[in-house]
Amino acid sequence: MLAPIARLVTAHPRRVLVVTVALLALAVGLGVPVTTKLSVDPDLDFVDPQSESNVTGDELRKAVGHGLSPGIVVLVRSDGPVRSDAGRARLRRVVERVESDPGVARTRSALSDPRPASPFVSRDGSTGLVAVFVRAGADGEETGLRIDEALENVPGTQVGGLAVAGPAVGDQVSEDLAKAEMLAFPLLFGVALVVFRGAIAALLPLFVGLLTIMTTFLGLRLFNEVTSLSIFALNLAIGLGLGLAIDYSLFVLSRYREEMERDGPGREALLRTLRTAGRTVVFSALTVAAAMLSLLVFPQRFLYSMAISGSLTALGAGLIALTALPALLMVLGERVDAFAPRRWRHRAVATQSGFWYRLSHAVMRRPVLVAVTTAAMLIAAGTPFLRIEFTGVDASVLPASSEPKQVDSALRNDFPPGRASPLHVAVTAPRGSAKQVRAYAERLAARANVAEVDPPRLVGEKTWLISVVPAVGAFEKPTLDLVGALRSGPAPGRVRVAGTSARFVDQRADLADRLPLAIGVLALTTLVILFVMTGSLVLPLKSLLMNVLGVSAAFGLLVFVFQDGRLEGLLDYTSQGGLEITQPLVLFAIAFGLSTDYGVFLLTRIKEARDAGASNEEAVALGIQRTGRIVTAAALLLVVAIGAFATSEIVFVKQIGLGIAAAVAIDATIVRALLVPALMKLLGERNWWAPRPLARLHARLRLGEA
Repeated sequence: MLAPIARLVTAHPRRVLVVTVALLALAVGLGVPVTTKLSVDPDLDFVDPQSESNVTGDELRKAVGHGLSPGIVVLVRSDGPVRSDAGRARLRRVVERVESDPGVARTRSALSDPRPASPFVSRDGSTGLVAVFVRAGADGEETGLRIDEALENVPGTQVGGLAVAGPAVGDQVSEDLAKAEMLAFPLLFGVALVVFRGAIAALLPLFVGLLTIMTTFLGLRLFNEVTSLSIFALNLAIGLGLGLAIDYSLFVLSRYREEMERDGPGREALLRTLRTAGRTVVFSALTVAAAMLSLLVFPQRFLYSMAISGSLTALGAGLIALTALPALLMVLGERVDAFAPRRWRHRAVATQSGFWYRLSHAVMRRPVLVAVTTAAMLIAAGTPFLRIEFTGVDASVLPASSEPKQVDSALRNDFPPGRASPLHVAVTAPRGSAKQVRAYAERLAARANVAEVDPPRLVGEKTWLISVVPAVGAFEKPTLDLVGALRSGPAPGRVRVAGTSARFVDQRADLADRLPLAIGVLALTTLVILFVMTGSLVLPLKSLLMNVLGVSAAFGLLVFVFQDGRLEGLLDYTSQGGLEITQPLVLFAIAFGLSTDYGVFLLTRIKEARDAGASNEEAVALGIQRTGRIVTAAALLLVVAIGAFATSEIVFVKQIGLGIAAAVAIDATIVRALLVPALMKLLGERNWWAPRPLARLHARLRLGEA
């Protein structure tokens, strides 16, 4: 399968490196600018464009000529009460500046709402709220930026809202990327120096990682010309690119060093390396890419961006590890161990006396006890996931120092809830139904969990708009239940609901509807790839089960930490009371792919020992011993690479970093060292069973040939 690539790389290594350097230059020139071209709109990244709430919102926005909800919110703090003469004068000056911007259609504030209990005045009376509605067709982000600049020198003002929070999130992501790189690269080099046993060898995975990241950026740039991608795809490209580059470099280099022990460096050692470790890299890259591509079944831009970024990264890392890295090893020869202390240089691995060999046999002497105990531990660790609560993306994901986050916190704590994110009810009824529509609005105002209802407005030939202000926050259960009640309750005509809460309800329903398809795609592709690699139907099914147990434990940790608000000081975040609703999907795809990555490497060595004549138990012990140090080191390096994103200031990026690091650590220790040998012992030769037709097909096509 890899023979043509192996012959090309070993025959013309310098030419391959010249092409590699040219590709790197192209990727840097064309790919790096993608960091400024991806979407930074959290209001659109997480919604289905075809959902009822989104379509209805677009129609109503065009009909009224401006945004339905205030895209920009300005807080105006006074030395005295807002209702005082001085307070009203300061508020008036701010409103005049805001309304002078060409992107502003209208404003609402205490000036236009003189009621004593106006929702545009804070509970203590010291702060006024100016709700700014952006004109239809105007760029909300640019309008927010202009207003922020216009009020920069006005004391006591703060500017927030989704139109301002979007660019703030984008800026924060860029800052976090730079910080993660500054943190990860030195740490990775330090750890790699020990793991790869030499300065030159330690630089190889960083070279592969840099090339992987840059080529992924180039791919994202090309895809972004066809379909808009989310800026969060960059985080995945960097974290996963570094992680997989290290994994694959370690797989290839460790096997090359084994082959060097036999005949020395050169063509033959590299050919054998690519036929063995290279094959492992191929199957690993395919499984990770397949896991990420399962997210393509979802229409949300954030999810399909992660699918594209993750699959490009996995395939790119695999291809580079099979071409550029072997060419570099061919050119370096024995110099791959240059600048390494003699005691660090490669030594033959003890296969029948090492720690992992002894541990495997100890586990296989008590397989039932170990399997039951380990599975019970993982299930118990995953039980917090059963009480998971979901939330959406808004300004609350930003750090506390961010002005949009401060405005959002003030709106939640100091003002009546719901005014910045009302529900927009579109009633389809004839113009002559005004009486019935007004009666319907009065019934809505009398409902529980409704704070206020604006009078109905006819905004189209047969479309009435009623804005409903909920009594609690946009993502709280009473408001979400209210969306369903409005859609299903009696009305004078067809009812459709838009707004932040309605979008979240539609998003939740859409994800639930498509989740079985995503899981089916992921499971089927993983089964097929692992069957092609092993020739067994049992091993792929067992891998699926173990992956689910490991990932569920990581999910439980996320709920325990982020939903329950633990370690807020250590991790520097504020709990939102739940997990962002798309994060479990992304985490599952990434962690599942990476867990299968290690499983592929381990199963390859077990199968290799079994094909050489070892018994099932001996093959398991030999496979775990030969991969023990390598997988442990790869997992440690990957935890550093992806775990660096736990330092992000964006809460849900922090969740991905910690969740993937936990899943990888669990898989590389508990699952691989304990659960795998226990189950391999219990199943015995049944591990390698496949139905006869499939076994004959596998043998006829020589799918297992290395």
